[in-house]
Amino acid sequence: MMQLGKKEKKREPRRVEVRFVDALGFDLEEVKVFRVQEDPLIPQHVMFRLLMSSELAFGKSPELNLPYFRPCFPEHMGANSNFQNCLSSQGASLEQVMCSDQGITGTIHVHNLANEKEVRVHYSFTNWRTHTHTTVFWVSGGHPGDCGAPGTDIFRFCLLVPPFILRPGAILKFAICYNVNRCDFWDNNNGNNYKLACHSYKVTVPRECEDNMLHFT
Repeated sequence: MMQLGKKEKKREPRRVEVRFVDALGFDLEEVKVFRVQEDPLIPQHVMFRLLMSSELAFGKSPELNLPYFRPCFPEHMGANSNFQNCLSSQGASLEQVMCSDQGITGTIHVHNLANEKEVRVHYSFTNWRTHTHTTVFWVSGGHPGDCGAPGTDIFRFCLLVPPFILRPGAILKFAICYNVNRCDFWDNNNGNNYKLACHSYKVTVPRECEDNMLHFT
């Protein structure tokens, strides 16, 4: 006689819950869904840690891509033979630009036409769709004037660059405005504006620094 077995109960499908959390295990406030061929914007410090972990896993020396701005014009404009002629015709001229981790600094010469004067640097990271300006500070007196010509004053400026701007291909443009006796004198590089482009260069991280850098990030 054939014995029938007990009829098995139909199993209900298991419910799976998915949670998106941050590095500390807390729920994310917002979850973004990316479309096909849409690249997510990954923060630089996150990408840095991923690249470091990958290179260490394969036994490679980690490399850093450090961004920096480089002028698209001679850095020492004051060394040009026509610098004094430009200063005489414009009333103000860019002398020098220096790029560093602290930002972009430079010096400007202006004709000393009156004691009260103001020098500003107008600059933009968006090709002048938006722009801002920074006030320039007096440093010292320059050369005295000859044969009744006005002497010169030297001013210094500093342009702070937001970290999110520091990406290869970014462009910074600026122009100088000198206001004295209710008149504006401009130095805008002959109508072309002064332009700096962002580049990057690779630096190999020494082995003895790897642990410290990973801990720091």
